[in-house]
Amino acid sequence: MYDFLDYRAYLRAYYDAAKRTQRSFSFRSFSKLAGLRSPNFLKLVIEGERNLGADSVPRFCTALGLEGPEAEFFSDLVAFNQAASLADKNRAFERISASRRFRAARRIDGDLFAYLSHWYNPAIRELAGRADFCEDPRWIASQLRPRISPAEAAEALRLLLSLGLLVRDPSSGRVLRGEPTLTTEHEVRSLGAAAFHRQMIERAGEALDSVPAALRDLAALTVCISPATAAKVKERIHQLREALAELCDSDPAGTVVYQLNVQWFPLSATEEDNP
Repeated sequence: MYDFLDYRAYLRAYYDAAKRTQRSFSFRSFSKLAGLRSPNFLKLVIEGERNLGADSVPRFCTALGLEGPEAEFFSDLVAFNQAASLADKNRAFERISASRRFRAARRIDGDLFAYLSHWYNPAIRELAGRADFCEDPRWIASQLRPRISPAEAAEALRLLLSLGLLVRDPSSGRVLRGEPTLTTEHEVRSLGAAAFHRQMIERAGEALDSVPAALRDLAALTVCISPATAAKVKERIHQLREALAELCDSDPAGTVVYQLNVQWFPLSATEEDNP
């Protein structure tokens, strides 16, 4: 189960395996085990025609033979896949990513995964570029928007120092930025990076109401183009991001931490959708 991030895909794999190994297994027999009235409820859930409610999740765990941490993980998968808001999705993903067995199955490096899983880790690293940076977790927490707890700030400091993204100057004892500015790979495949982008998109949405227009730039462009031009735009975005990172890294007098999000994705069916 820890190989899955989609609970419906897990249920399909479970059904296929059970059919191969148990001659009497069926959608109906599963419903009986789960104490469900509908004989095809499992089929409808797998196909995305029904969701699992709060009362159905423990019934499914019983039928699947899941207990303890496995049952909790399945419940978190359901919450992640059925989340009604980005905030709910992020909270469910944080619970999923806390599972060591999930990280092991996905071959995710724990510390790097933790770094990308919380939006404020990169922000605190950049905050350390300020001349008046204070290592006090309470001060750090008060500087971020939205605010985090001092405990979260303290854990972020520990993580950033362990990764070498923050370093302690041996002469002054001050905490400074370590490695050059990090960006996620051009092809975002890491689950940690996906969580990072989801959280930063959420921060961008909040900025519409919380940040004065003079201090932000939020724009959109909707176009109809060929796949070849789409690829060219993607490459131009990569070049722009790298140029802006170089410009910002060369600024020795930073005082405010900014976030740049660039999204480029299709809003209509692609050739892959219509082979």
